[in-house]
Amino acid sequence: MRKKSPPRALLARRYMVRGDVHGVGYRSFVEGVAIELGLSGYARNLDDGRVEVYVTGTSKQVDEIRGYLWKGPRMADVRGVEEFDAPFEKHLGFHIE
Repeated sequence: MRKKSPPRALLARRYMVRGDVHGVGYRSFVEGVAIELGLSGYARNLDDGRVEVYVTGTSKQVDEIRGYLWKGPRMADVRGVEEFDAPFEKHLGFHIE
């Protein structure tokens, strides 16, 4: 009998992105990248002008999205990305809030 492989360890991260990231398609950009990478979570605008991005995935997936958060879509001007460990929340896929 074959042993089952252990489930992949999932990480949860919260990012706070600042700059000109409202009204430029930033959340849609992040949603597309996250779906392509197979991440779960959400992106939402905050009242202070930042965008909050919460993701769960493997270490490789989470590391890969970090660079895209700094890049953003063409019209965005990202000036900072803060990264925090986060408690695990179950999300089905990635969505915009």
